[in-house]
Amino acid sequence: MYGLIGRMLATEGQRETLLSIMLEGNAPMPGCRSYVIARDLASDNGIWITEVWDNQDQHMASLQLPHVQATIARARPLIAGFDQRFETEPQGGVGI
Repeated sequence: MYGLIGRMLATEGQRETLLSIMLEGNAPMPGCRSYVIARDLASDNGIWITEVWDNQDQHMASLQLPHVQATIARARPLIAGFDQRFETEPQGGVGI
């Protein structure tokens, strides 16, 4: 399995709008076992994204899906950047 944990930063005052866009775009993605979007409680602009995939290739392929591309296009103007990213190798757990 392939895991990815990253913190996205919304532009000032746009976190709730960005969260809304990201949550609307959640549709099935082949190979995705878990995709969690959460507010960062320590930052007014931070959003944590935690993903678990069958493998890294499926994660990369998901970025080309039409609904993912549409979500990225809508969200891009509200994204100030990404300041943390961790790749992991999930071993199991609840829901995966």
